[in-house]
Amino acid sequence: MRIGVLGTGNMADALATHWVRAGHEVLVGGRDAAKARHLASRLGGAAGHGSLRAAAGFGDVVLAALPYGAGETIVGELRAPLAGRVLLDCANPVGPGFRLLTDGGPSAARRLADAAPGTRVVKAFNLCHEDVWRMDPPVFGGQRLAVPVCGDDDAALALVRQLVRDVGCTPLAGGGLDRAGLLEATAALFIGLWVGENADARAMAPPLAFAAGPGDTPSRA
Repeated sequence: MRIGVLGTGNMADALATHWVRAGHEVLVGGRDAAKARHLASRLGGAAGHGSLRAAAGFGDVVLAALPYGAGETIVGELRAPLAGRVLLDCANPVGPGFRLLTDGGPSAARRLADAAPGTRVVKAFNLCHEDVWRMDPPVFGGQRLAVPVCGDDDAALALVRQLVRDVGCTPLAGGGLDRAGLLEATAALFIGLWVGENADARAMAPPLAFAAGPGDTPSRA
């Protein structure tokens, strides 16, 4: 698979490392040519570097590893080369006080879709710190980390699910892009619990066997 990466930060580094190891072709794009070249060198393998526009036009999937707010502007500038491509959004619109910066408006993922009509936006990889994505693989208590994936295009979802597996995780169907805001709100809640309260967010959820009430095991049909 050919993967363009918009951005040269920690998320770009963590995720692209797995994808290069899995044999994908990766092109890192950044406004700072030296940073893009440095990240591509760190990734090794079939990783190249270039401008943001070059990365946008390179991939079957394009990872938007961009800060909230800046991402919408950059994607809007790249709407022509991004047209028809799968745009993978991993941003967390979380601000001071663990506040959700979208303020009840469109999700960060929806804003990218609106900024570049014709792209097939998928939301994933936003629920964990980048150091979790650096694990090979992310396994906790003997169980692989599950990654919810939200999007509206079946072919786009299939590509992203494969990239989730290449990181060593299990993809979960999170619903359409209209549910991306729920993933972003979940991240805000979890970060507030982890950082603000030093609490284990996993303790909030009962085992699957009790999800529908004691003794009512959910059907897998």
